[in-house]
Amino acid sequence: MGKMIGESIKRVEDHRFITGTGEYTDDIVLPRMTHAYILRSHLAHAKIKSVDTTAAKSADGVVAVFTGEDVAHINGIPTGWQVNFTDGEVMREPKHPLLVKDKALHVGDGVAIVIAESKEQARDAADLIEVDYEELSVVVDASKALEAGAPMVHDELPDNRAFDWQLGDKAATDTGMAKAHHVTKMKIRNQRMIANAIEPRSYIGDYSKARDQYTLYTSSQNPHVIRLLMCAFVLGIPEHKTRVVSKDVGGGFGSKIFHYAEEALVTWASQQIARPVKWTAERSEAFVTDAHGRDHNTIAEMGFDKDGNITALRVHTDANLGAYLSTFAPAIPTYLYGTLLQGQYVTPAIHVTVNGVFTHTTPVDAYRGAGRPEATYLLERLIDTAAAEMGMDPAELRMKNFIPAFDGVEQPGYQTQVALQYDSGNYEATMRKALDVLGYNDLRKEQEEARKQGRYIGIGFSSYIEACGIAPSAVVGSLGARAGLYESANVRVQPTGKVSVHTGSHSHGQGHDTTFAQVAADHLGIALEDIEIIHGDTEQVPFGMGTYGSRSLAVGGSAIVKALDKVKEKGAKVAAHLLEASEQDLEYIDGKWTVKGTDKSIGFGEVALASYVPHNFPEGLEPGIEFNSFYDPANFTYPFGTYIAVVEVDAETGTTEIKRFVAVDDVGNVVNPMIVDGQVHGGLAQGIGQALLEGAVYDESGQLTTGTYLDYAMPRADDLPSFEVDRNVTPCPHNPLGVKGCGEAGAIGSTPAIVNAVVDALRPLGIKDLEMPLTPQKVWAAINNANA
Repeated sequence: MGKMIGESIKRVEDHRFITGTGEYTDDIVLPRMTHAYILRSHLAHAKIKSVDTTAAKSADGVVAVFTGEDVAHINGIPTGWQVNFTDGEVMREPKHPLLVKDKALHVGDGVAIVIAESKEQARDAADLIEVDYEELSVVVDASKALEAGAPMVHDELPDNRAFDWQLGDKAATDTGMAKAHHVTKMKIRNQRMIANAIEPRSYIGDYSKARDQYTLYTSSQNPHVIRLLMCAFVLGIPEHKTRVVSKDVGGGFGSKIFHYAEEALVTWASQQIARPVKWTAERSEAFVTDAHGRDHNTIAEMGFDKDGNITALRVHTDANLGAYLSTFAPAIPTYLYGTLLQGQYVTPAIHVTVNGVFTHTTPVDAYRGAGRPEATYLLERLIDTAAAEMGMDPAELRMKNFIPAFDGVEQPGYQTQVALQYDSGNYEATMRKALDVLGYNDLRKEQEEARKQGRYIGIGFSSYIEACGIAPSAVVGSLGARAGLYESANVRVQPTGKVSVHTGSHSHGQGHDTTFAQVAADHLGIALEDIEIIHGDTEQVPFGMGTYGSRSLAVGGSAIVKALDKVKEKGAKVAAHLLEASEQDLEYIDGKWTVKGTDKSIGFGEVALASYVPHNFPEGLEPGIEFNSFYDPANFTYPFGTYIAVVEVDAETGTTEIKRFVAVDDVGNVVNPMIVDGQVHGGLAQGIGQALLEGAVYDESGQLTTGTYLDYAMPRADDLPSFEVDRNVTPCPHNPLGVKGCGEAGAIGSTPAIVNAVVDALRPLGIKDLEMPLTPQKVWAAINNANA
């Protein structure tokens, strides 16, 4: 049996995906199933004076209609992270009801649910509901929501603030800025994003009166946590009688981590009508109800000495949280953002302040990268701008300020100024490889020649770092997390030698069935085909914390390795008995236990079978081989990399063409290089989409003016170049696989590289900054204003 880790094995799950035999929530049809349609507020802020459901209830096929009045007794959707005010005041958590009763707070707020025999009947009946609204004033921008006299989102909260937060050494930062030879100051807008997963959110609630049992089928990244939140905090139903099933999930990018009101609503409604209730979001509905991402207004200053060494970084951010606090919303602009402001640089002093602000917009939460893209964009725009202002090469300025290499074993981890301790890193080597792949010096010469010809070619850099494998539980608990962030695994060896691996991580397209099987097959020395990976069902998996933050392999994979170690330990006891040898004299190589120095051995399959036929087992040796493990890591993991974009801007149209994109990542050890490359490619596309195309825009009345694909531009294949990806490897020193995580890197690093490249291209025109997305219209206007 050859080694499995490090091999580019084709994804075993792709057969069902590309042949249309995957099973998504909306594919599920249950006996006597009904269909739900949710009537939503078309106004961003309005009193609900009355709701008349008389006509709807008598419409064809209608089974039931419920309003906010009917669910007012149910607790709201909880928040999973608490961030208090700097003066000690507890975070303000207004109730997030399943359906609003008195007031709608954003376009898309649920007002009533109609349940009918078909979805079409439910939708038609919803049109018959008469709601008497009184429209109120609206605020959609976080900074404007903090101004005196701004419309109030929650009447009981005086200034639209959920919390304010700070991190770092203010006095040292003030001193560092005061003694700086040069200060670069920027106003940075990181625009609101919409995840747009291929599969819209879909849920089925199914209450069985005979068994007094609830089942929720959900398109969630996080089935166990959804069960916990729904049972313990929202509906108060018994957890041991509630099953949450999340089968194939068509993408998430963070937006399916959270507990949504519709999950609890269909579960509750199913009990009310004693029939299954299915709800699947329509695409336009998803635009205004799926949690959005980003949406920061920031003022940032970076100080440098006369040699270009960074002296201090000062950041102030107003973070838009939307109308309610989503599950992880408070953590995104604070502990997943402020703690990454060290980047790859030796910055002696950092201080960041953040306002978490309510507005009349869809709630905001984690979106691919979650906080780290915002931090990286800020840093990398500052560095590139500072290099231009000081007349330095942006690559040279970065390397001058990089943290020196450390492996976390011989050299200790690097303690940042903003709480984290990086595990291992080699930042200069990664940039040098990227420069070599690009042929940087020659390209700068080509740029000079192009400029003489009136062509606008730009080169943009981004050296990112992120915190992945979110845990350890003790640390995140001290920072406000209301849950542990470990992971669990169960490994069951079948009598035939086949192995079932149950993991609390959950795949929504990342290739877990293949990657986890590679880990198990490699560890046990058996065939990949003999491994089955099971996830997404709270009835089959002991517990789990789901998939997000590139934690699946670093945390979930490590839990699997711990369970596999126990399997080998137990197998050695059985093998020693069968070989009539001492357990200490055995070694396990290539799927066999062998007595050291002899040719006596026994294979994994024989031991598996004997474990279930224990006719002559010695006293104390239990039959069977099955073990659980929980893994709570000692630290986050810190993947990093350098990306370089080369673009050409057409001055006549404002169109940006990406000529080349070089991405050199260091994600620690790699289990499946092909899957890692795929993850990087997807992330690059997503980050480039933010830089050039995407952005959620609200008008002053709170209407989402980019609420369809006619207005919200997703990147397509012909918008992107063939990526040039490469890697360095600096293993993570604290998990058994040495892995760090790759799922978000591309989305974090690519955005600033593209914007830096476009600004670099247009710098001869005097253009120093552009606000994302860099649409042709915006770039064309900037060029024409510069030429005016």
